[in-house]
Amino acid sequence: MQLIDDVADRVAIEVLKLVDETGNVDLIDEVKKVIGTSSQTLEEAYMTAVRVRRAEMRALELIAQLRKANGV
Repeated sequence: MQLIDDVADRVAIEVLKLVDETGNVDLIDEVKKVIGTSSQTLEEAYMTAVRVRRAEMRALELIAQLRKANGV
């Protein structure tokens, strides 16, 4: 369902921003627990979105390093 993916991604983006600002990675699990009490489906979509967004950040960081290393 598109709505679940959209909501999960929006929440994941916000919690990852907060983790970036605070350095507190436990916030991801706190939000997961709150979501899970209401919707297991949304909880799973949220955790998938968190993993995807983290992978995206790592990939973009690597690409930036490769560009720098190659003078691009």
